[in-house]
Amino acid sequence: MNFNAGIQTKKAELVLDANAIVGEGPIWHPSENVLYWVDVEGRNVHIFDPETGKNKTFDVKERIGTIVLLEQGGALVALQNGIHHIGTETGELTFIAHPIQENDIRFNDGKSDAAGRFWVGTMALDKRKGAAVLFRMDTDKTIHQMLDNLTISNGIVWASDNKTMYFIDTRTQQVKAFDFDLESGNISNDRVVVEIDESDGSPDGMAIDENDNLWIALHKGGAVVNYNPKTGELLQKITVPAPQTTACAFGGKNLDTLYITTGTEGLSEEDLKKYPASGGIFAVKPGVKGVPANFCKIKL
Repeated sequence: MNFNAGIQTKKAELVLDANAIVGEGPIWHPSENVLYWVDVEGRNVHIFDPETGKNKTFDVKERIGTIVLLEQGGALVALQNGIHHIGTETGELTFIAHPIQENDIRFNDGKSDAAGRFWVGTMALDKRKGAAVLFRMDTDKTIHQMLDNLTISNGIVWASDNKTMYFIDTRTQQVKAFDFDLESGNISNDRVVVEIDESDGSPDGMAIDENDNLWIALHKGGAVVNYNPKTGELLQKITVPAPQTTACAFGGKNLDTLYITTGTEGLSEEDLKKYPASGGIFAVKPGVKGVPANFCKIKL
């Protein structure tokens, strides 16, 4: 990657001083006009209202990898001991399924596809190579293992025609594209479309915009980078005054604001003095709009 002078650069501003340990999983609710997000190690689900500045919090008492909106109400959360429904008024949890057998593996990032299936990946607590997988949960709650031999299963999005899925295994420093069949949920023909230099950080969470371009959070990079996956061209860089940049999602009533989660895990006292807003939620208007989040259509 070459962040040359010709690339448009913008700076994200702090909108919520949340002090999250590992902020993750941002997703905008289009009718509630709020941002759902999680703190993996803080073990919380958060609902942030940018209009009022209020941030509602539910303690889920265990590590949480991601959250997706559920069509029939509430949300699905991927917790250390399984996938649960969470009531977003009460915080009440209802167990659905637990495909992970090992005690030292946890869920990580995940999203719903346009057919309402829930895709969620895993990682080992010690981040060992090859221990992670990517699951797909169908609307009838059947679970399929779609990829294995991963290390940190992370960002996942789909192109607007639903014929391509983009996916990040963080340790590879790559974004891969797969042919995607919406009807069956099958993926095939993987190829590398973006490569991130280690000196710029590691690819983490990811969003897609109305032009089918990718927005990739760079962990330890203090940035979100915008790529055209068809050409591999870097289009824009958003700087974030928090090095542990983790994930991003388009939100706001017009989906023209990019919300960015960050963390404090692993930062020294010196780092925290230098980047006091670490762990906060940041926002920027990047000049493009996102696409509405897919609702999960799993029947409880």
